[in-house]
Amino acid sequence: VQDQGQRDYDLLVIGGGSGGLACAKEAAQLGRKVAVVDYVEPSPRGTRWGLGGTCVNVGCIPKKLMHQAALLGDMVRDARHYGWEVAEPVPHSWKKMAEAVQNHVKSLNWGHRIQLQDRKVKYFNGIASFVDKHTVRSVTKDGKEALLSADHIVIATGGRPRYPTHIEGALEYGITSDDIFWLKESPGKTLVVGASYVALECAGFLTGIGLDTTVMMRSVPLRGFDQQMSSLVTEHMASHGTRFLRGCTASRVRRLPAGRLQVTWEDRTSGKEDMDTFDTVLWAIGRVPETRSLNLEKSGVETSPDSQKILVDSRDATSVPHIYAIGDVAEGRPELTPTAIMAGRLLAQRLFGQSMALMDYDNVPTTVFTPLEYGCVGLSEEEAVAHHGQERVEIYHAHYKPLEFTVAERDASQCYIKMVCLREPPQRVLGLHFLGRGAGEVTQGFALAIRCGASYAQVTRTVGIHPTCAEEVVRLRISKRSG
Repeated sequence: VQDQGQRDYDLLVIGGGSGGLACAKEAAQLGRKVAVVDYVEPSPRGTRWGLGGTCVNVGCIPKKLMHQAALLGDMVRDARHYGWEVAEPVPHSWKKMAEAVQNHVKSLNWGHRIQLQDRKVKYFNGIASFVDKHTVRSVTKDGKEALLSADHIVIATGGRPRYPTHIEGALEYGITSDDIFWLKESPGKTLVVGASYVALECAGFLTGIGLDTTVMMRSVPLRGFDQQMSSLVTEHMASHGTRFLRGCTASRVRRLPAGRLQVTWEDRTSGKEDMDTFDTVLWAIGRVPETRSLNLEKSGVETSPDSQKILVDSRDATSVPHIYAIGDVAEGRPELTPTAIMAGRLLAQRLFGQSMALMDYDNVPTTVFTPLEYGCVGLSEEEAVAHHGQERVEIYHAHYKPLEFTVAERDASQCYIKMVCLREPPQRVLGLHFLGRGAGEVTQGFALAIRCGASYAQVTRTVGIHPTCAEEVVRLRISKRSG
């Protein structure tokens, strides 16, 4: 082991995704010598991508753009009601969309490389593994090795989609979210397996661009989210053409001579077996942390025996004081880009700036970009009742109809808002749940108020902007208790 005086870097970051890059750039800004080691292992299907992590390459960014493509299809249908003489049918080209999305992602990869250069951060495109607790080996894909030592090391390797390897044919013939955005040709008739937000978002935009899409769910959709809101999300999807196979588990995937995939599954309620053929099977059944190749035993860093994620304290420190973990790879953290970015920045400021500020994981807003978007911040109804007891919780709620839906003769049955409050005055807001268009934009604004401890009275005394969907939040008057 090199002694402290000879170490190469003040900070070494393993992982060039949202959290790692934010931490590295902030530390460099504070005048420190920083290196980033990043390598993308190609997916089992051979999909590979550049610097920037999941969000940029195979997550939030391409997902939101493909979601937008699907929404535009809806808008084209609405346009006729508003006087636009749009010829029918309006075909969609997967090829054109995918190429445009992929080109944007590649420009972001390039942007991240340039930002690291500008900030004098050394970038190693190699697989990182620990040699000892201050030294990391980087190996490039053509076998070139570098030994890098640092005073502080941050692990920000994130996670990758889980494959159900116990299912025959799953790995050979299935794809995941690592592949869907980089397909050159349309996936065609698709089976999405899983009930996660990744599963529902992918199924939503695939249906929206006109593909025959089925979701196979073992149990409840959007586990961990408010369950009333989750069932409205799937109800909306089902009424707009997505098929749902509930309480079913896949048992086998076979490739037929013509190239299509035959999937066999079991209906867990009836015990019966069923099958259908698809062009694509997309697994969206969760993610596994990227810790396997890190050689963590050489560093002394401890992981959770259940999740394999790295155990951290409130300062993001692992079991080894100078080694930290942030983002999806850290145990007990939300798997969200903005939390990883903020945690990375704050960590660099604590290490090299004058700051003591810790990341606050309460009241983190997020949005599920299903065809009808679901934005939430704070506690779900179930969590509020579990924390405070049924008697101490008041729920204000309303169905609403967006003005734009009227002329377009759109069904607004699932447009719904719920505000979870403490019952005793001043009725502090514990959570807000918004289902409708632009849910992310609405939720972001109210998240600030809820972080600042807003009460129900303060929200309802806020003047609404008319005519908007967001004003429906400040007009909430009906409590679930009173009907």
